Amino acid sequence: MERLRFFLNDRPVEETGLSPTTTLLRYLRDRAHLTGTKEGCAEGDCGACSVAILEQDGQGAPALRAVNACLVLLPMVQGKHVYTVEALKEGGKYHVVQETLARELGSQCGYCTPGVAMAMLEACHRKDLDEPWKLDAQMCGNLCRCTGYRPIREATSQVAGLRPPDRFARALAETQPEPMDLAYEAGAQRFFTPGSLEALWDVLEKHPEARFVVGGTDLSLEVTKRYAEPPLLVSLEALSELRVLEPRGGGHRVGATVRLTDLEDYARATCPPLERMLRYFGSRQIKNRATVGGNLCTASPIGDMAPVLLALGAEAVLRSRAGERRMPLEDFFQGYRRTALGHGEVLAYVDVPAQPVGARALAYKVSKRRELDISAVSAGFRVVVDGEGRVTEARLAYGGMAATPSRARRTEAALVGRPWTEATVEEALAKLEEDFQPLSDHRGSAWYRARVAKNLLRGFFHETLSEPRPRLAQGHTATVQVR
Repeated sequence: MERLRFFLNDRPVEETGLSPTTTLLRYLRDRAHLTGTKEGCAEGDCGACSVAILEQDGQGAPALRAVNACLVLLPMVQGKHVYTVEALKEGGKYHVVQETLARELGSQCGYCTPGVAMAMLEACHRKDLDEPWKLDAQMCGNLCRCTGYRPIREATSQVAGLRPPDRFARALAETQPEPMDLAYEAGAQRFFTPGSLEALWDVLEKHPEARFVVGGTDLSLEVTKRYAEPPLLVSLEALSELRVLEPRGGGHRVGATVRLTDLEDYARATCPPLERMLRYFGSRQIKNRATVGGNLCTASPIGDMAPVLLALGAEAVLRSRAGERRMPLEDFFQGYRRTALGHGEVLAYVDVPAQPVGARALAYKVSKRRELDISAVSAGFRVVVDGEGRVTEARLAYGGMAATPSRARRTEAALVGRPWTEATVEEALAKLEEDFQPLSDHRGSAWYRARVAKNLLRGFFHETLSEPRPRLAQGHTATVQVR
């Protein structure tokens, strides 16, 4: 039986006998007695439990990233450096983040302040906070019921990108990646982190009933909210083969374990529709852990990544010891929470093809809150228009409208061969009622969803009239930009 090994505030730690579904938050408070990290919602919404983890970004460079400790299972930090709010004060001197937050009156009761400070610490060591909206995106995962957000935002703006010569700068410069390989057992529970695909196939042959996990932002909720104790988990996080993120054949290859933070950075320069959906996917802490494959393999009808990837014509690439097989992404979703994955098989990549000449493409998300909320309706659209102004192809994908993310094929057919005009769009909208019969729930009534679905297609037409794949405006407050 292997021990869990990681670094906590630069101190090496070894643990054994702890349940592998112990969250990092519970470990910090109950075992390490580092009670500065607070528990609020225990589901990744409030940010009170934010800590910083030193790991590699999408380019392989070291990065300090804030994450929700309530959603991180302890074996997920194998070989990593974890920092809590107690690490900010060094040599008897408060960190610039702490001093600035206090000076700007960004704390009142103080309960959420440790999490706020750790999110600010990431901002302090980021190099890319070059637009004002990015400060909001950095801090949107932290709630504060006392002060309001103005003083917190002002404090963040003062420390963003400072990169002082502190212990974290030294760690970023000097720390070498540690292996994450792990075969851990405690009681009746096991947790494997294979370091290669061959090791993964070996584990799956012995344990075909294993559940996969990477970021844990979905599965960990079963632990924190339903008190589940999955008997066997296999993490794919250490498999470098699944972290590919690169241009390919005019399109893009996106590995299943690519974190959404890295994909958002990549998409900003390469794929505006993906960037738009990722901006409102969730908080920075969530995107620092959540992965492309995790979002797709839950096969949720309201998963945010599926509609835009369906619209862009993406393919799923599955791998097993027997080899590789490919399929259109729409065929990957077999039903509510069911995918085409067979035994011993993993989603390895998503291949997004080069977009056709004349393609107009965008993605939309509608939810009750602006950030960190589940979609009521989401959509990804791509329409190809020829030189004569006629539609030669239409791919209209929706989430929240059926048991799986689905294309509106009757509506697509009503557009193809017709001129791309407002009148054509209005005529085609009647077919949406044949494509979908949405349900009513606490996020929206069937009537509301049907109306929103039509309005998003209307908005897509108007928004892409002058620019086929427009980026979000500098001061954006939603994915919908039509005014």
